[in-house]
Amino acid sequence: MSWVTDWISQAACRTADPDELFVQGAAQNRAKAVCTGCPVRTECLADALDSRMEHGVWGGMTERERRALLRRRPTVISWRRLLETARAEYERTTQLELQHRTRNRSARGAA
Repeated sequence: MSWVTDWISQAACRTADPDELFVQGAAQNRAKAVCTGCPVRTECLADALDSRMEHGVWGGMTERERRALLRRRPTVISWRRLLETARAEYERTTQLELQHRTRNRSARGAA
């Protein structure tokens, strides 16, 4: 899956009431649930981190969680670049593992 630059049009929350995503306390868990399975969750999170969004749930993280992440990784210049690279590496590794399993099954079947 390649990086989506126009992620807003594909976001799971695009039809949600924005007030539901800018909540406090336990209501944040309901807001985060909207992000579950969102096809552009990573893009949303990267944008929020790069933009230093102070309020709301973005990419499945609350403002408190994002602030903690930013404190833990102060040297990150571009969250988009970091997350895009991590996704590409994950997909490459997953593809290689799948090819390896397929070859092993084929070899066992031929024996």
